[in-house]
Amino acid sequence: MDNVRPDRLRALLDPVLGALDERLDGWQLAGRAHLSRFHFDRLLSAGLGEAPGAFRRRLLLERAAWRLSRGTSVTEAGFEAAYDSTEAFSRAFRRAYGTAPSGFAASAGDFRLPAPNGVHFHPPAGLLVTGEASETPMDLTDRLMDHDHWLTGRLLDSAGRLTDGQLDREVRPGHTVLAFDGAEPTARRMLDRLIWTKEVWSAAIAGRDMPAEGERSLDGLRRRWERSGAEFRALAYDIRKRHAWDDVFVDALCDPPQSFTLGGVIAHVLTFAAHRRQVLAGVLSELGVEDVPPTCPMEWERVRLAERPHPPTRLRGGEAR
Repeated sequence: MDNVRPDRLRALLDPVLGALDERLDGWQLAGRAHLSRFHFDRLLSAGLGEAPGAFRRRLLLERAAWRLSRGTSVTEAGFEAAYDSTEAFSRAFRRAYGTAPSGFAASAGDFRLPAPNGVHFHPPAGLLVTGEASETPMDLTDRLMDHDHWLTGRLLDSAGRLTDGQLDREVRPGHTVLAFDGAEPTARRMLDRLIWTKEVWSAAIAGRDMPAEGERSLDGLRRRWERSGAEFRALAYDIRKRHAWDDVFVDALCDPPQSFTLGGVIAHVLTFAAHRRQVLAGVLSELGVEDVPPTCPMEWERVRLAERPHPPTRLRGGEAR
């Protein structure tokens, strides 16, 4: 982006994002980036192709439009967008969207405005930075996603042969995959975190609020897996279709805000899911489950081929046997 590296640009964007709800002037924003006002404006303008003030106003309008589509009042949306009066907000909104804010929700329009840089507000409180389209698709997507989905379902089937006491037995005391997910000492907790990861990241990619913790009965876990598995696969396939692996969103709910590429998120989920599936398969075997499904994708392919219905053999006269 005009001699400003993407990681440097994101570092400049963080103060802007963090100050959306603060009425800071350009000097104060530059100070948060530890730069002079001149250098902050020059670098941000070079990287964005948009003046910092215009960029911030557009983000605020995009957020206001998104809030309006979710039922926020015009008065509240205008105040959150840093306008001193509803009239001033309405004028600015109409210039940007071609419609009054009071009618935006009914119009079902896109809250994103045209931008010279592909940087937009990303619900509920982040940024989406559009990357350049990749020349080639990620051709392993189908294989990785299908194996993950198949194996998770089979592990749930295997867990169904255990009693509640076995599912809640601490067979791996203190076992932790990711610190912010907590310990996973039991088979039930491992299944829950395997599914929870997809629920959380699907919500983040789709721009929804953090999901609530779900049911942990086997039936509840299966229902959650069916929903989250289908949504996560659909999101991954849509990202692949659009060659959007390098699109970046800044998650403002992190402290401090962090940037993630869509491809990195998909790879993160599949990587740690593979680890969790491996550990869980071993735990199920220890608890006495026989014929635990194979965790290796190569073994899975052989199972899949064996399970695939074979076409009938044709005789010379065209009859099938």
